[in-house]
Amino acid sequence: MKKASEDEFEEMPDEIDFADGERGRYAGSVEPLRNLVLIEPELFETFPSAEAVNEALRILKKASMEATAMVKPPKQARAS
Repeated sequence: MKKASEDEFEEMPDEIDFADGERGRYAGSVEPLRNLVLIEPELFETFPSAEAVNEALRILKKASMEATAMVKPPKQARAS
């Protein structure tokens, strides 16, 4: 990560007034149902993008569902 130089901070005011700020002003612009998940650096080589991660998870989900469907629970006898 690049460190900020001293020159970059000289342009910032000492204090910033948020008195006229509006809470949640841009909250609606965030796409709903988005989750941020951080992956370990060694996995980033294998999954370099969100699309790669999603595709791998879809394959895993499909395999899990197929494996679960193959093992059906035994039918229980009905009481008469």
